[in-house]
Amino acid sequence: MSNVGHFMYFAFGSNLLKERLQLKNPSAVFHCLGRLKDYCLTFGFTEEQFDNRWHGGVATIEESEGTDVWGVIWKMSKDNLDSLDNYGLLWLMRSCAPLWRQEAVDVGMYSPLEVMVETDRGAILCRTYRMNKFRASPPSPQYKEVVCLGAQQNGLPPDYIKRLEAMQTNNYAGPSILDEIKKAMK
Repeated sequence: MSNVGHFMYFAFGSNLLKERLQLKNPSAVFHCLGRLKDYCLTFGFTEEQFDNRWHGGVATIEESEGTDVWGVIWKMSKDNLDSLDNYGLLWLMRSCAPLWRQEAVDVGMYSPLEVMVETDRGAILCRTYRMNKFRASPPSPQYKEVVCLGAQQNGLPPDYIKRLEAMQTNNYAGPSILDEIKKAMK
């Protein structure tokens, strides 16, 4: 999964979008596209209700024979592993700057796993995340937009992008993390 100081991360949800991932994980560098065989992409929450900054279901993967999940393999510094794994808003003591953590491993929302991802360079062992105690819930339009933007930005297969664009949402119309991402994209 890693070489000295780095690891490979397979992203399939909001972290497909470079600007989203690099908000808190600046070391992430595009490596290649990949396909995770025998898994499907789905959206929801954990059984416990966590603060949901996306105002809807978020992406996870589930084993599903015969289906695939497309995504991006990012090469990342091991220094960013903590900010990728953990959850919440922390205040850095020196700078008083907020630090959002993403995958909520520390509070049990996601579990990291190692998966073999098929690429045009051969199979690559990657770190990815699967939601614990999953219950289905549609994503917000803003979350869907970020996932679709990331898929388009990185050139995922057109048929897969069409599947993402066809996802039903919960029609949430208020503010979300997308506002912060759009600022970073300018």
